[in-house]
Amino acid sequence: MTKTILAVLAHPDDESFGLGGTLALYAQKGYDTYYICATRGEVGSVDAKFLEGFKDIAELRTDELMRAAKYLGLKDVFFLDYRDSGMPGSEPNQHPDAQINHSLDEVAGRVVKYIRDLKPDVVITFDPIGGYKHPDHIHIHNATVLAFEKADDASFHPEAGAPFQPGALYFQVFSRGFLRWSMRLMTLFGKDPTKFGRNGDINIKELAEVSFPIHVSLNVRSAQEAKRLASACHASQIGPGQGRGLWGIIVKLLGLHDDFMQAYPAPKSPKRRHDLFDYV
Repeated sequence: MTKTILAVLAHPDDESFGLGGTLALYAQKGYDTYYICATRGEVGSVDAKFLEGFKDIAELRTDELMRAAKYLGLKDVFFLDYRDSGMPGSEPNQHPDAQINHSLDEVAGRVVKYIRDLKPDVVITFDPIGGYKHPDHIHIHNATVLAFEKADDASFHPEAGAPFQPGALYFQVFSRGFLRWSMRLMTLFGKDPTKFGRNGDINIKELAEVSFPIHVSLNVRSAQEAKRLASACHASQIGPGQGRGLWGIIVKLLGLHDDFMQAYPAPKSPKRRHDLFDYV
């Protein structure tokens, strides 16, 4: 019987920049891999040249995602069609359609429908701080945890299908040791680690102070070309020089393996494993 992975994240590009190696690796092994994308990335910063031929940012970023999905070998992509909420304290936070302005129960109800329909062995989402504290990342993390916990409860959104219990829930995490190393490297190169990323709105120093256990460290070297091609599809989200220089070095090193915290079932041993399906 074919094994199935379901990734539940927030924006077009999360599947490539974050989990691209993992999803491509298991797709190459013949597993069914699916992606639930909560928004269409409407608030992403996009240079005008990328919008040629597209009516708006959402249409552009949807197209980028669907092209990336082919390189990753995803069997299907599903959109929850909430609106991108933007970074903390930004104006898009107030939009009534923003993902964060919808209840966790509502969002979890949409996620649980896919869990019950697809019957995944493994579900993956962000860590509790959403990787880099993006409001949508944290919100979809919480909604996915709720959906996973209630997937086998017939009284939870009964309209979403028959109860089903996936085998395992994982949070993608980043090695805080690696982040601290990256922070020192950035400082050495004259870069401000508190203003990282395309828009300078990611504080690596702050993130390096938060630690989550790593239960699975997955070698994704063999899937690097697929991840590279998928990531390149999200050209509108790649800033000038981000594929070269210091950023290129960090991305290359970070991309050699993907790390995960096993949220359910409780791991029986602190020893790191190397397969998401090795959870019993």
